[in-house]
Amino acid sequence: MTGKYRHGDEHRGAGIGRRGLLGGAIAVAAAAATGGTATAATRTERPEPGAAGQVPALWHEFARTPFTHPQIPYVGRAGYRGGGGGFPRRPAVADVRAHGAVADGTTDCAPAINRAIAAAGRAGGGTVLIPPGTYRIDGLIRIGYDNVVLRGAGSARTTLHATRSLTELIGVYGSRYGGDKSSWSWAGGLIWLAPNARWDSLTTAIKAKAWPFEGWTGNKRDEWETLTVLAPATRGSWSVTVADASRLKAGRLVLLRLADDADHTLLEHMAGGGPGPEAYYWDDKTKLTSYVPYEWPVRIARVQGKKVTLERPLPLDVRPEWDPRLTTHVEPLTGSGVEGLTLEAVETPQSPHLLDKGYNGVALQCAYDCWVDDVTVRHVDNGFGLVAASSCTLRRTRVAGRGSHHPYFCREGSHDNLVEDFTIEQRTVPTPAGTQLHGINVEGLSSHNVWSRGDMRMGTFDSHRGMPFANVRTDITVDNNGRHGGDASAGPLFGARFTHWNVRVTNGRAGLMKIDGLAPWSATVGLNEVTEFDQIDVPDFSGDLHARVELYGTTDVVRPRNLYEAQRELSR
Repeated sequence: MTGKYRHGDEHRGAGIGRRGLLGGAIAVAAAAATGGTATAATRTERPEPGAAGQVPALWHEFARTPFTHPQIPYVGRAGYRGGGGGFPRRPAVADVRAHGAVADGTTDCAPAINRAIAAAGRAGGGTVLIPPGTYRIDGLIRIGYDNVVLRGAGSARTTLHATRSLTELIGVYGSRYGGDKSSWSWAGGLIWLAPNARWDSLTTAIKAKAWPFEGWTGNKRDEWETLTVLAPATRGSWSVTVADASRLKAGRLVLLRLADDADHTLLEHMAGGGPGPEAYYWDDKTKLTSYVPYEWPVRIARVQGKKVTLERPLPLDVRPEWDPRLTTHVEPLTGSGVEGLTLEAVETPQSPHLLDKGYNGVALQCAYDCWVDDVTVRHVDNGFGLVAASSCTLRRTRVAGRGSHHPYFCREGSHDNLVEDFTIEQRTVPTPAGTQLHGINVEGLSSHNVWSRGDMRMGTFDSHRGMPFANVRTDITVDNNGRHGGDASAGPLFGARFTHWNVRVTNGRAGLMKIDGLAPWSATVGLNEVTEFDQIDVPDFSGDLHARVELYGTTDVVRPRNLYEAQRELSR
């Protein structure tokens, strides 16, 4: 099968890998999620009498074709271990006080905390305890071992007081795209979860001013080898056919690698296909094209001969012209987390835009099945970062203090992550001149990420260009006063299948909330009335965007209320 797919790209191929979600099972689950009643043959089109809310047609459509819907992505498996559950309670194997930490607010405890983490790593994993109190850290905290959990006594009881920036601790970090920008404006954290070897290679490159790629295949994107090539398959399929399964087994983490062709048909496919993406000029979008090949980490669920079943359905078609293959990658960090603490940086004025020093919060990089729970960051340049991170969960996180550039950033091909029960507090000092506020950022071909149950007292739904696609924001209240960013060379703001579902905009500003005029093959459902003002964008793609809008002008009446949670119920 060769050549471009043309108009109607998103409707081709309805390969569904899990038959148990069809028929009566889907009807019953859809009824449970919407508050209606259903059988395998019929569904109610409205909630039962007395039930609050309205069920949009889009939900019923999605329930019938959950893995291949043209506007709404399937994200029911986003997050740690497929989402929806608790985190493991690993036994305590170290207490930071036994390694020299003192909760006096003046002793540098970073070396002691890192010694305790290393001891837990050498023991094969476990929990490192930080009892109540304030611990000064003059260095960054590194978690580079699998199955290690750094656990405080709760975000209101354990505080790490950070005194130095990443610029001071590691060095100046320029941009691989040139200019005088600081990459600490979107990378790294004072608590940094990354496999040890990957962290060492990154920081060595930064110190040598050889600005690296930051993802799953190394600083030069050359640390991979082919495991097998793939036969064609369609988006939404749970299994693929491989040429050689000898190096594959259940539980192994692999990369699905899709290269683009000279006509950029892969990028067109990510944008939904059809005349608009075909007419778009891709060749001068050099930052965007540097993100390709698309790399999607996924665990293998089962191997049966040459049929390989994955733990999540395919995010895109698999076509011969994109040289599809499963490959190796750098060794990941898995099974590790941070819980129950506040990271408070020394309060410094926010830096001018793109010149951050790196008073950053928590970063997860080349991490898979990791988590952050009940963590607050205060007075940071950038709050919580997902950088080439996948299948991770941030739960009960909070960004507070003097104001941040990126309260949350999700970039460099991060996929299938879940950010839920999050809060961005109103800044405690006036906005300095020359700075910029974004919000919940996503960029760099990142896909199938979810932001759920959020309280954003400032910021915006920031697409930073780089054509992220198939991401969901649901059940969020936002005072929409931030601005999006992104270089022109990074290409479109949105690819296909962005969904905003039950969003409450307190200041009535439309920008990046009502996205039917910007995002191709998108859905805006359950949004209160908003008006264009301040930053107003024009569509990247010409012609019909095939976007859908339902229950516009309403507040919190759409049912199901939370799209992610409803998809999980549908998948049980």
